[in-house]
Amino acid sequence: MAAQALVLIASALTTWLVAAAIAPSIFHDHLQQAGVSHASEETDHVEQAFASALLISLVVALMAAFIAALAVSWYLSRRVRRSISPVAASAADLAGGKYDSRVPDPGLGGEFAMLSATFNALAERLDAVESARRRMLSDLAHEMRTPLATIDAHLEAVEDGVRALDAPTLDTLRRSTRRLHRLAEDIGTISSAQEGHLKIRARLLDGAVLARDAIELVADQYAAKSVGLRSQTDPYVTVRADAERIGQVLGNLLDNALRHTPTGGEVTLTCTRQGHWVEYAVSDNGVGIEAEHLAHLFDRFYRVDTARDRQHGGSGIGLSIARALAEAHGGSIAVHSDGVGRGATFAVRLPLADEIKRRTDQKA
Repeated sequence: MAAQALVLIASALTTWLVAAAIAPSIFHDHLQQAGVSHASEETDHVEQAFASALLISLVVALMAAFIAALAVSWYLSRRVRRSISPVAASAADLAGGKYDSRVPDPGLGGEFAMLSATFNALAERLDAVESARRRMLSDLAHEMRTPLATIDAHLEAVEDGVRALDAPTLDTLRRSTRRLHRLAEDIGTISSAQEGHLKIRARLLDGAVLARDAIELVADQYAAKSVGLRSQTDPYVTVRADAERIGQVLGNLLDNALRHTPTGGEVTLTCTRQGHWVEYAVSDNGVGIEAEHLAHLFDRFYRVDTARDRQHGGSGIGLSIARALAEAHGGSIAVHSDGVGRGATFAVRLPLADEIKRRTDQKA
């Protein structure tokens, strides 16, 4: 408001000074050009009358303009202040941990509408991150509590002489420690991948060989549960990827499919070329997934059936790791299911080796 007033005052003074300096001489010249003959005293009186009228007119006009402009500036400044104040208050709420704070559209144009929309999107994102953090800490505590309780109970039983430190007891302790070790490795892997610190040792690989190696690693587990496992691969599909990391992605998807496919079911791993991509799809005819869960399956520790997954030893972040590793290779992962009892399909897309070369050439 003060800045607006200074601008108005400077404009008024400039207008008055310029008019006072130029108008009398112009008026005098016009009198001479018009051939108006007056005595010296009359001419001076006419020019003084003009100067006086000009001064009074300018003062009145400039005061009226100043008051009107000042009123408009006050109104606009007040509206802007009233629009910015909620943003400042909401920002303070966010800083205080109140992530449900939102800012209404002030109706002052596109820029202010974009500001409020962007701020609300930021608040929603922070709210989602905070909710995920709380859920992750809660689930992580639960994941650690179960094996730690098992270890503590068996050690206490050994100390009290209730159990002997025999092979079965040691095997139980080892399974619990392996579960903790796997959980720590999984968390480290996904954190590194999402933070961009994961080392990807990419090289040219045969896409069909990657699928075959992944199937060989889980073949015994499938046979033990009597679940069929077959593959369909296109020949001459070359990808540039880290064999160990993509093997981990396919292994997680095959392990997830096995846990959710009943005895007698079937899982299929396909490797096909889709335009500039190679797509790995793991399809099963198992329990299927409800539509409400599809958008959250790749969130950390998210489970469709918590009790069953924990019973079968899932850490709840296998799919999160698969997504992080796929994206680290410049690819993506998606899931589709027609509903409960109708199976599910997880599809991983990776760029073909010639597509990676094309992108590199374009950047160069």
